[in-house]
Amino acid sequence: MNEENNNSQQPQDENQEQQEQAAKEIKRKKVKVKTKKKKKKGIHIGIGSLVLTIFCVFLLITVTFLQLDITHFIIPAKLFQGKPCTIEDYLFTIKYIPQIPIVIFVAALLGRKFGLVSIILYIITGLFILPVFALGGGWRYIFEYGFGYIFAYIPAAFILTTILKKGFTFKNILKAVVLSVLTIHVIGVIYMMCLAGFKHAGWDFIGTWIAAQSGIKILYDIVFGYLLVLFAKYARIILWFYL
Repeated sequence: MNEENNNSQQPQDENQEQQEQAAKEIKRKKVKVKTKKKKKKGIHIGIGSLVLTIFCVFLLITVTFLQLDITHFIIPAKLFQGKPCTIEDYLFTIKYIPQIPIVIFVAALLGRKFGLVSIILYIITGLFILPVFALGGGWRYIFEYGFGYIFAYIPAAFILTTILKKGFTFKNILKAVVLSVLTIHVIGVIYMMCLAGFKHAGWDFIGTWIAAQSGIKILYDIVFGYLLVLFAKYARIILWFYL
């Protein structure tokens, strides 16, 4: 009887040992997976990404001083007043600085992490290093009416890259560009109105300023922004090993 009991216990002991070994192996695999995941969370900056980020900062600085004269068709007020109209009355030239589309392009090209880094570096440069903004620079620039637009580049880039993470489809691109452009203009207008209220500026000034800085420029920002995101889509394919 004792021998039979010993024989029956041996396979049970072997099964327990095998189960314990299997459990240990599973734990080891889990630990390896966790360590691998932790390593991936680290920030890895390659030379290519660094070069592209610096290039985009210079691009943002350069486009600040680039002004385009865009002529488009309008319906003149004279037409409704019964006054004679010439060809020149049907044409309107707007002085346009394409900085917002370039901000959108930079965010789409570099992605969230490096796109935000380049935009933040541009803002820091203008506030503390060099006068790279349209009207100069320095920390006092935060009291300029247009600084709200510049500050809004950060949330706009975040929104754009979040949407484009789902894919560079035509629908996603349009949605991302429209929301990011509107974010910049809404924050910019609210910031300007707060400063104008603090400085006791009149409503005539506020209305004129909003029409000049936003107005029809929103449409240009959306159109050029959309085209530049399409360009960034294919540029990312070419430069994928840098990003």
